[in-house]
Amino acid sequence: MSMDETSLDKLIKENFLALILVAGAVILLIFGIYQLVLKPSKSSLTLEENSKNSEPSASKILVDVAGAVNKPGTYTLTTDARYKDAIKLAGGISPEADEEWIEKNLNQASRVSDGMKIYIPRVGEQASSTSTSTVAGASQTGLINVNLASSSELDTLPGIGPVTAQKIIDNRPYSQISDLVSKKAVTQSVFDKIKDKISI
Repeated sequence: MSMDETSLDKLIKENFLALILVAGAVILLIFGIYQLVLKPSKSSLTLEENSKNSEPSASKILVDVAGAVNKPGTYTLTTDARYKDAIKLAGGISPEADEEWIEKNLNQASRVSDGMKIYIPRVGEQASSTSTSTVAGASQTGLINVNLASSSELDTLPGIGPVTAQKIIDNRPYSQISDLVSKKAVTQSVFDKIKDKISI
């Protein structure tokens, strides 16, 4: 053995305990970093699971589908569901449905809202019996319901064009008319023009 190897062996033997302590400290440091930074805590996992479990119940709505559909009834849908989804759950439009009325008045891409009723008229039904249908956005008071109105109905409001009408439809549902401004569907100046002509 050379002198360097002998002095190295001697140095290791003298500092063996210190080397073991340093190696242990490095291992503990790596484990601590893993626990703090890389491994998610149980509380954050529990929060994520709770939020996932609570979402479905909060996002369910009930819609009544009646008239010329194959299976009329009340159906549970998600808040982002469309008229076409509700009609599909009701077995689709029946053969006796007034196709002309559907083409002119029913926007199947519109979102549904909780507690609404969709009524599909049959051929030959009088317009008066279907005019109270919530499929149309105009209510009995003459106000336009922003949660139910079609794009063409919204387009009749002052300051509302096709693009803004689509923004209103895309941001549904609204719980109060001022949500139109808070959800940035319309500007405050447009809202001031239409607030007396709309409803929820």
